[in-house]
Amino acid sequence: MKKFICLFILCFSLVNTHSAAKEKIMILKLEYGDVEIELYPEKAPNHVKRFIKFSDEGRYDNVVFHRVIDGFMAQTGDIKFGKTDDPEFNLNLAGTGGSELPNLKAEFSDVAHTRGVLSAARSSDPNSANSQFFICYDSAPHLDRQYSAFGKVIKGMEYVDKIKKGDPNSGSVQDPDKIISIRSK
Repeated sequence: MKKFICLFILCFSLVNTHSAAKEKIMILKLEYGDVEIELYPEKAPNHVKRFIKFSDEGRYDNVVFHRVIDGFMAQTGDIKFGKTDDPEFNLNLAGTGGSELPNLKAEFSDVAHTRGVLSAARSSDPNSANSQFFICYDSAPHLDRQYSAFGKVIKGMEYVDKIKKGDPNSGSVQDPDKIISIRSK
């Protein structure tokens, strides 16, 4: 009986490990190609959970990259005002909205903001992240331990590089690219 229980526990553990590993990889579809993202639930569990929830529910589908600064980052994720197929879509307000869920508490870690890192966008309040996020084009050490990094592009960064850039000062984009979809792999 002990052998059976141990075998059951081992099998259950392997199934859970496989499913957890699968949840850590997301596919961001852009018009330019697919971007593979590895998530860091051990570093920012609440941000990862929210990102997966909104992604798998299709809430990021058709959301614009409203703020894109060449050499710095591409910001998106405003599911309130930035979703082009929603009645509330308003490009002038994109970047000011979030979701109906409460803001997330900061989950600062030792993850450096290097090329390809995903991090939660927020206001001046460290605990104001909600649905918006950005992808770093280059190293941004001034963001380290100031923003909640929760993943990294591991394949397809060349497609992120093609996202239309905005005004050099504000980053606002007049005719922005958008997310086609984000789903668990």
